[in-house]
Amino acid sequence: MITSTSPSRTARVIPRSTCSKPKCLWTSRNSIIGCSIMAEMAAVATFFSGHPVRIGGAAVAVLVLAGVAWYLGSPLFVRTYTNEALPAPTTSGATTQPTAAVSATSAPAGPRVLATGELGYVDSIHNGTGPVRIVDIGGQRFVRFEDVAITNAPDVHVYLSRETGGKWAETTSLYLGPLKATNGSFNYELPAGTDVAPYKSVVVWCRAFRVLITWADLT
Repeated sequence: MITSTSPSRTARVIPRSTCSKPKCLWTSRNSIIGCSIMAEMAAVATFFSGHPVRIGGAAVAVLVLAGVAWYLGSPLFVRTYTNEALPAPTTSGATTQPTAAVSATSAPAGPRVLATGELGYVDSIHNGTGPVRIVDIGGQRFVRFEDVAITNAPDVHVYLSRETGGKWAETTSLYLGPLKATNGSFNYELPAGTDVAPYKSVVVWCRAFRVLITWADLT
């Protein structure tokens, strides 16, 4: 009777470093990342240890960065409100005439709308709603924002532009001033003798990011 013997099986030992199982790889990578973080922290601690000037400089840098971040980002969450009435019409020389001599024809003229438009939508964080008008009151002219709502941003300014669609140029536009509020009603008085005919729109512009906030084409 012939008997056969199976060759003995030799156990294969896989070194930990060559293990290709996902769990082994995950553990190895985490160990490397952990060591790198610890090394970086140790280097930072060594850099600042015993150097108060460096610590003070780092603290100042953090405060400056925090201040810049607040200046640029906080207006997105801030709303300001104002409610200016239209200026009352005035009559030139009315105080020098007797009351009985003032005729009906010399009574102050009421507001006269020269142009009007609606604030437009740029995107979800740059937009406005509400009417904007150019109004003449007894010869004085104003750009009137009436019960508007405008998204905020840092360093926002208002211009009368000779173009439409939110376009404007520094050399040809009339600067009106900083945006007075994000919500409400307010006026910008135009310089005496301003011919409003060439101006086609009102533009609200963020100087800090050089981006259009909203605009109103005038008709």
